[in-house]
Amino acid sequence: MTDYLLVVAGLALLITGGELLVRGASTVAQRLGMSPLLIGLTLVGFGTSTPELVTSIEASLAGSPGIAVGNIVGSNIANILFILGIAAVITPVAVSQNALRRDGSFVLITAAAFCLVGTFASLDRLVGVVFVAGLASYIYYAYRQETAGAPDGHTAAFEKLEAHEEVFDSHLGGSTTTTKPAVSAATSGLAWPLGLAVLGLLLVVGGGKLLVDGATGIARSAGVSETLIGLTIVAVGTSLPELVTSVIAALRRHADVALGNVLGSNIYNILGIGGVTALIAPTTIPPEIVRFDSLVMLVVSGLLLVVARTGYTIGRLEGCILIGAYAVYLAALWPA
Repeated sequence: MTDYLLVVAGLALLITGGELLVRGASTVAQRLGMSPLLIGLTLVGFGTSTPELVTSIEASLAGSPGIAVGNIVGSNIANILFILGIAAVITPVAVSQNALRRDGSFVLITAAAFCLVGTFASLDRLVGVVFVAGLASYIYYAYRQETAGAPDGHTAAFEKLEAHEEVFDSHLGGSTTTTKPAVSAATSGLAWPLGLAVLGLLLVVGGGKLLVDGATGIARSAGVSETLIGLTIVAVGTSLPELVTSVIAALRRHADVALGNVLGSNIYNILGIGGVTALIAPTTIPPEIVRFDSLVMLVVSGLLLVVARTGYTIGRLEGCILIGAYAVYLAALWPA
């Protein structure tokens, strides 16, 4: 029971701390004159993935690659099958043809890249550099696309930000596409937002430690592998912010934002979380993930493209199919 309480407490600290970190860091950046759009695509976009990031780093440092890597792969699978499935059941998801071709293809490419790394290498620092450089290039492209008026539709990085702002009052002072004049740090003060960011950072670090300790304890007491716990309990737990933002977007009939949130999160998970984890705490990718779960992630990424292209809508029936597929995946993972 204690291990489960550690997991719950860890998730609560991760989610709360992650939001405080995002709010504090974003406010500091805005007051120093950084554009709201750039803040959104970088600090907010990456900051909303803080629970997954800190958990994977903590697990890797603790010598638990099953949790570190399982968290990344399991989160991506849950995002597509479970979270997007729930959003589609709430309200059918309209799909932009251009956005699907651009961002959906990029999700598939990053999933394939992760599979190749698992087959031929490990999450070492060279891979980390390549992944982080890939994310930086994607963010740069998204920034150029949005500043040009998004002629091919909003990018997934932007929709990830929009989904976050569906839940939380904008702390950027308005629309992320609006350029606001820089606010003087002398008149507005940086002490409060800096303190908020530091508090958020401390909470996410502490929450990540509790979550990893609880997850490894559950694995030991239940007699199952840490990889299994990482792919299921940890992955779903750290994906709770994506679940909440996507569900609220769907309830407000902004299901296209829910799709962009899932696509953006999957891109940030592999390139950002995988890349930074590899840079800070290089780790191996467990063979069972290479043989099965990475391939499932690749298949469901391709499945998403196929489902979304059928009339460029993900309907309620298709949402049920996605949720059912996730149930089958969990059944295949869990020992009899």
